[in-house]
Formats: sequence, structure tokens, C-alpha cells
Amino acid sequence: MGFSDIFKKSFINGFYNVDIDLPTILLSLAVVCLIALYIFFAYRLLTRRTFYNKNFGIALAALAIITAAIILTIQSSIVISLGMVGALSIVRFRTAIKEPMDLVFLFWAISAGIICGAGLYSLAIITSLVITIAIFVLDLIPVTKAPMLLIVNTRDLDGEDALLAVVDKYSKYAKVKSRIMAAGQLDMVIEVRVSKESELVKEVSALKGMDSVSLLSHDGETTY
Repeated sequence: MGFSDIFKKSFINGFYNVDIDLPTILLSLAVVCLIALYIFFAYRLLTRRTFYNKNFGIALAALAIITAAIILTIQSSIVISLGMVGALSIVRFRTAIKEPMDLVFLFWAISAGIICGAGLYSLAIITSLVITIAIFVLDLIPVTKAPMLLIVNTRDLDGEDALLAVVDKYSKYAKVKSRIMAAGQLDMVIEVRVSKESELVKEVSALKGMDSVSLLSHDGETTY
């Protein structure tokens, strides 16, 4: 038997099956369950959504626990770990993540499961606290007010100058996004940043030939 055969045999015998005692398993699962519960409530409190998705919060908690169990299994046997990598490689997730914060919480849950499965409980707890503080502090940082959309419909085809004069009176920023003229009607969409919203709408409505005025806010990107 050559040196390479001895090395291979010792390598396989050393990593083929590593016993993980029951207290280690219970401790890892207990810590990851606490962190998963923490992530569940953090998702509920830190995310500002119109419709709170409770099922997604439950999925985050379950994902952390499942990931920790997978890491514990990988540590127990190198053969199982290779087979598990092959099995997981065929899994495809096709659900689109529309909210960026959902992606953050997904990675948070997965990383918590990996860290707890590796036995680094202090790191998992500190990381969770740091992430919570970071999200909370960054959310408190004020940003510039998002622009609004002024939508007007008028029968005065030559009233654009008067309209823009009123808009400039109440808004330092104004940009015409669209201008449609058809069948004796002029439809305009103007992006404005204004504080006296009701005064702007009243004065624009009082212009000659004005049929309708709408001022809409949107959740798009904020321009500086």
C-alpha cells in the first residue's frame, strides 16, 4: 500500500462520519429557533408594507431552522454533504422578489441558519442585533420629498403658459412629463415638488377652460 492510498484512507476515515452529540444539536436548534422568532418579529416591525405578508414571515423563520439543520447534516458526513449539494443544485426558485427588504430578510434568515449550524452562536446573535440597528437607523435618515404628478385637462389650447406660471409660483421644480393635444383638449402631466398642495390645485382649477386637475403622489425613485 502506497503513501497515496494511506492518505486517501485516512482522509475518508476521518471525514466519512463525524458524530455530533445530541446536546450540540439541541443547542444549535434552540438558538436558531430564538433567532428565527426574532427575525419574524423584526420583519413585522421594521418593514413598512401596505399589506403585511404573515406567510413570508413564517417562511423566514422556517428557512433559518432548515438551513441550520442542513449545516449540521453536512458536518456529520462528507458523503451526505456532497449528495446534498447535488440535490439542492437542481432546485429552482422562480418567485420574483419585488421588495428589496424582503431580499435582505431572506439572506438574514439563511445566514443565521448557517452560522448557528456551524456553532458560532455569539456571532449569530451579534449579527442579528447589528442588522436590526442598521435597518432602524438608516430608515430614520430623512430623504428629500418625492415629486408629485400634476395632471390637468383643459379646453384652452393656448393656456400652457398660464398653467406653468401658476406651477412655478408654488413649485421650484417643475418638469413637463407629457403633453397630449387632441379633439380640442390639452392634457398635461407635470412633475412638481410642492408643499402647498391644496393652494396649487385651487389656483390651477380657476384657470380659463380648465376641466379637471389632479395631484398624485407616487412611490417611485426620489430625484435630488
